[in-house]
Amino acid sequence: MKLSRKFQKLLDSSLIVSVRERAARWTHPVNTGCIFESLNKLEFERIRERAPYRPNPKRIRKFIKSIQDLWLDRSPPLNILDLGCGAGYFLYICKLFGHDGVGLDIDEEPLYRETLQLLNIRRVVSRIEAQVLLPDLGERFDLVTATRVCFQYKRWPEKVGRQEWTPEDWRFFINDIRTRFLKPHGRLFLQFNPRPDDSPFFTPELHECFLREGALISRSRALFAADPTRHPCFKQTESQSS
Repeated sequence: MKLSRKFQKLLDSSLIVSVRERAARWTHPVNTGCIFESLNKLEFERIRERAPYRPNPKRIRKFIKSIQDLWLDRSPPLNILDLGCGAGYFLYICKLFGHDGVGLDIDEEPLYRETLQLLNIRRVVSRIEAQVLLPDLGERFDLVTATRVCFQYKRWPEKVGRQEWTPEDWRFFINDIRTRFLKPHGRLFLQFNPRPDDSPFFTPELHECFLREGALISRSRALFAADPTRHPCFKQTESQSS
């Protein structure tokens, strides 16, 4: 199959998924007002004393969309690990829907540190690096997420000499998550930031690599099942036992 036809097929598939997701969000609306009201009740003033800081509504809405697409607004309680958790807003919103979770990220931003405490989000401090095992957390998860992936850049957050992970690096990472962090029917969800030049995140090489690992790819997102032989599904209506 020619490369142009492959990308056309990918585009058509992404369009179908996008339409389904929009329909699902429309038929299962989330009261975003209650979420923002919950955030507004928190004491962000003590953080603003040191910096002009407040929750970013645009980013919060993107988190809500991801939560809806993963059916987290209508599933039984799940145990979630959020990689690159930042200030912890994604996990905070998940908690509002009855889920429990822990974040993992570096500790280089004091405002994030204070916000995590304010939101009561547990965080493990660790850097995600190519070909390096993640720290043992002593538990497995129904869902592992990374909603604004940046760790695929080596030497992050430095910009000089920055290189992306290779397919071999990604295979190592995915295998680590599958074998040490996911429950038997768990899922791994990756959502990537746009590239600076607005080109598709998935190069032909990365696209092929992720497909070989059993990924369901939609736009700049990839979903994996714990079992590479199983087809991953955004809809999960049951919490899986260890």
